[in-house]
Amino acid sequence: MKIFVVAAFLGSPSACFGFVAPLTTSTYYKEVTAPILPLRVVSDLKKSTISKHDDTPSRTVPFTISFDEICLEDIPKVGGKTASLGEMIQRLQPLGVDVPGGFGVTSSAYDAVLDQLHLREQLGVKLESLDVSNLERLAEVGRECRKMIMEVGLPEDVRNAIESAYTEMCTDGSQCSVAVRSSATAEDLPNASFAGQQASFLNIIGPSAVADAVLECFASIFTDRAITYRAHNNFDHLKVKGAVAVQLMVRSDLASAGVAFTLDPDTGFRDVCVITGSYGLGESVVGGKVDPEEVQVFKPMIGKVEDPIISRRIGRKQTSIIYTDGDSKERTKTIMTAEEDQARRSFSDEDTKQLAQWCVEIERHYSLLHGHPTPMDIEWAKDGITGQLYIVQARPETVRARQEANAFRQTTVKQIAKDSIIDGTAIGSDAATGTACVIESLSDISKMSKGEILVADITNPDWVPAIRMASAVVTNRGGRTCHAAIVSRELGVPCIVGAKGATELLKNGIKYTVDCSRGATGRIYEGEASIEKNVISINDLPQTKTKIQLILADPETAFLHSSLPVAGVGLVRQEFVTANAIGIHPNAVLFPERLDEDERRLIEEKAKNDNSPKAFFVRRLSEGIGSIAAAFYPRPITVRLGDFKSNEYRRLIGGEHFEPEEENPMIGLRGASRYLHPDYVDAFNLECEALLHVRDRMGLDNVQLMVPFCRTTEEANGVVNALAKNGLKRGKDGLKVWCMCELPSNVFAIDSFASFFDGFSIGSNDLTQLVLGIDRDSGELAHLFDEENEAVKTAIREAIQGSKRNGKLVGLCGQAPSDKPDFAEFLVSEGIDSISLTPDAVITAIDIVAKAEKKACA
Repeated sequence: MKIFVVAAFLGSPSACFGFVAPLTTSTYYKEVTAPILPLRVVSDLKKSTISKHDDTPSRTVPFTISFDEICLEDIPKVGGKTASLGEMIQRLQPLGVDVPGGFGVTSSAYDAVLDQLHLREQLGVKLESLDVSNLERLAEVGRECRKMIMEVGLPEDVRNAIESAYTEMCTDGSQCSVAVRSSATAEDLPNASFAGQQASFLNIIGPSAVADAVLECFASIFTDRAITYRAHNNFDHLKVKGAVAVQLMVRSDLASAGVAFTLDPDTGFRDVCVITGSYGLGESVVGGKVDPEEVQVFKPMIGKVEDPIISRRIGRKQTSIIYTDGDSKERTKTIMTAEEDQARRSFSDEDTKQLAQWCVEIERHYSLLHGHPTPMDIEWAKDGITGQLYIVQARPETVRARQEANAFRQTTVKQIAKDSIIDGTAIGSDAATGTACVIESLSDISKMSKGEILVADITNPDWVPAIRMASAVVTNRGGRTCHAAIVSRELGVPCIVGAKGATELLKNGIKYTVDCSRGATGRIYEGEASIEKNVISINDLPQTKTKIQLILADPETAFLHSSLPVAGVGLVRQEFVTANAIGIHPNAVLFPERLDEDERRLIEEKAKNDNSPKAFFVRRLSEGIGSIAAAFYPRPITVRLGDFKSNEYRRLIGGEHFEPEEENPMIGLRGASRYLHPDYVDAFNLECEALLHVRDRMGLDNVQLMVPFCRTTEEANGVVNALAKNGLKRGKDGLKVWCMCELPSNVFAIDSFASFFDGFSIGSNDLTQLVLGIDRDSGELAHLFDEENEAVKTAIREAIQGSKRNGKLVGLCGQAPSDKPDFAEFLVSEGIDSISLTPDAVITAIDIVAKAEKKACA
């Protein structure tokens, strides 16, 4: 595929560039290599000391410029936020991306303010030798700088220009409602976000009020947090100039708003859009005041399939921010969200798909513009009067986008004996220990010492100096796109948001471990755990002929592990997805009349946002499997059909009404026998419905299936036919059906089984159990359980040879190859095609298998 670039587009006051590039989401990261529009802004602004002001051409720039006359090259004039809004209006609005109009107040207006009464020189003296680690002195200097700007005020010509631009923008003659947002010249750059460092004001009405808000934005260039950020990033305080975006407000106070990332912000996984939202103005989400909705969309399938959504999570949405009455001095207020609204979604699947499509367009545009992949951090809003969606802000994501490619970072938390005290949403994939410091208000930040765990209800930009000192951050409220999450990622601080009750449960002076290393759920443990951190260069790992694949059970860890150098997932433990993501026995959603009242009520509560409990079951199972399939797409993932035993199914909600009490469930009603049993056929059909949804409606045709515990060829034939009746016909659209080779009958009759399946996966645990006659759950016999026993190795050898004889692929699922080099060498010498292991064993296994292959060839 080619990229066609149009050299230039003339017509705006500055040199703006355009292009024509029909790119697809799944390929454009690889195609974009040559710089199209180099940005030199950052190097111009960075300097380790404060320099004297240099008289730049910005003095010739008007004090205000309409968005539709601005593009990204205008950052020195209007700042990052405004330049990005103008860029989208000029380049993306014609493609259908709706952006509210407005105007920018330029850096030349800011210069005019600082030119009064030698203000620039006075500010320079104040900031010359400031130590930002001295929080008291920082607060004092910041307060003095802001006061000086507010007292000097706007020059008359600047105020007149702002008021005139506002009046012109309100085209119907009324006084329109606008957002007045800081847009400093070092804000929203590809490698410096300055997120939330300066002020923003919402629902401002009237020309005088807008001008006053602009002045406050100029003063906010010297907030404590902004001064600290510039100091830590070596930006010259006086070369970073104030600018402001004045944008028409969207009536999201009557609907919803939120934030979207065009990658997973915690793992860096690039093929997903993460969209969060809540009721009311977007500040609820950005400021971490609520636990928002979160929906994930698989980018390569946007616009191609019926359902590209791979995950939906309902947030608590505790409060919402709305407009106040016209007579109120405060223009917005926070109200509690009604209980029935908390329980339902604040934006629909159709909204999600539209937003995801726009996000892809925005990311594609900025990637081409910058000449390299540019994931984006995007704010959106829905108008409650018209129902129209809008993009109100877009900036480059600056944390994961800067991380070194081909490096796998692995954090392992060990020596945890107790259950977690509290859980929340994990930010990042790191962990830390420290003493808790519970901060109730901003005035208490000075009590905090470096290396402590900051525990708070929520944070806002004023808390940045404290976050910088923290070993970890924990908040009661917030989602993955809130302020605490964004800043913690940027600073590399482990963070857990939405940990309800953290400020009450965690005690000052007590040591805790904050663990974000195990997927989307962050956990807090009492005490100081052992933490191991490794950075592994994937390029340094040896190549192996034997395919290394993963064993996965938790969809929440899929994005985290997708960067591992594996050929796919050899075993998805579907029953664990059912247990963890659903928790309901499949028959319980099909036959509710057999349940007691409490069980029915519990199931109805879980399914309240779906059309029925059955629809809930199918959706949650398809999302769990779909998340894993998307993480590794187009690499194959092999989903083992549900393989719980009857005693494990009994633990699910309603399970006791449908499961027998077996003396030895390990060799009882499980696997293929269950799927064909008349009492469980309907439950199996439900499982198939979810799998078909993943392959057909989500478009994830990298999903393969595997039949476990298949005792006879009659069962093999029955299950394959049952799958076909449910639309999962072997061979259709490339569908492969494998068999777990874990019973002696599978080994002895492998030539007969081969006619029903595309391959075999040796389940070493069950095969060892049944060859040696050992209950693998028995502690008394654990010393006899050995995959290297000669009888077990003979069975494995026969299985490999039988598979090869019939032209079938054969792999092995189990931990033994990574723990026992001799066993890995045995498998390689016998010609095994693949080995599947848990993620923590992959790196070790690659090295062991590579050495075994080298020895086999010697």
